[in-house]
Amino acid sequence: MGRRTPLYDIHVAAGARMVDFGGWDMPVGYGSQIEEHHAVRRDAGMFDVSHMCAVDLRGAGVRPLLLRLLANDVGRLSAPGKALYSCMLRPDGGVIDDLIACHLDDRWFRVVVNAGTAEKDLAWIKEHAKQIGVAVVARRDLAIVAVQGPQARAKATPLLPAADRAAAGALGVFFGAAFDDEWFVSRTGYTGEDGFEVALPSEAAADFWNALKSAGVAPCGLGARDTLRLEAGMNLYGSDMDETVTPLESGLAWTVALEGNRDFIGRPALEKQLADGVARQLTGLLLEDRGVLRAHQKVIAGAAGEGEVTSGTFSPTLERSIALARLPAASAGRVEVDIRGRRMPARIVKPPFARNGKARIEL
Repeated sequence: MGRRTPLYDIHVAAGARMVDFGGWDMPVGYGSQIEEHHAVRRDAGMFDVSHMCAVDLRGAGVRPLLLRLLANDVGRLSAPGKALYSCMLRPDGGVIDDLIACHLDDRWFRVVVNAGTAEKDLAWIKEHAKQIGVAVVARRDLAIVAVQGPQARAKATPLLPAADRAAAGALGVFFGAAFDDEWFVSRTGYTGEDGFEVALPSEAAADFWNALKSAGVAPCGLGARDTLRLEAGMNLYGSDMDETVTPLESGLAWTVALEGNRDFIGRPALEKQLADGVARQLTGLLLEDRGVLRAHQKVIAGAAGEGEVTSGTFSPTLERSIALARLPAASAGRVEVDIRGRRMPARIVKPPFARNGKARIEL
């Protein structure tokens, strides 16, 4: 039996199919995964993401700590509540985890890390934090509910505590706000749609979830979350990147801030990789025939060589099979994917495939 979120009993009572995910018992779906997917693209859906770990970092040295730990530059975060996405790297440039960091004040940042890497991440952060007196607190007292879709904010805002609604409703994209160190609302997500991620006291989670459902927000499982994030061109840790690859070969060069001389962990390795030439790229694939792209399928890119699908699925929005694949850097145009011994044609495309309810590539 895995760990359980504060909403576990609600999922079971609703007939959700539960699976192990990163050591947690989580709902993969409540019925039709395609219907859940469309609910988020067209209206509003909600996900229990309490398995992810919010971590509070407090102290005078918190910004210097994150300047050292993250490949992206938290020095850019001056406005209270501003957040950024970044990778945390090993000295060799491998990705320990990807996370969101939010600047709440000069002595307080909150980072949200992945479920399967949380213990590893906490150990790494604490090892460096103790050197400069930063307190590291994993907020396992909080549940997290992601409400996503074009109507998500309109449906969720009236259900927040009355004193918090105006501030939450005024949040810009990739901003967050903390309320009394209990509720935390950020305009972030993992679906390619607008919405909120709401951290709240565990004991309040069931009432909030039920209120959202009564407001017409569809409960959605990890299955729909995966098809949504893949359509949006968002990486999944452990599939599209991990400790064996760098951000530069994972489609995440845009998250690496090399301006100036900031000495972040992994920088020398990335600079060497750039100087030598990045040999691989993470790119999108659109299957041109019937079939389903899946992780670990071989991709034949002609004279450029071979690569591998890292994430693949059927896209409900496009009604085609899509994938992310790590290919030789010279790959371009059309490739072939080995699907059960058959070479099937696919086209290299630049993600995202779909966002904000619409296709973003030519079919």
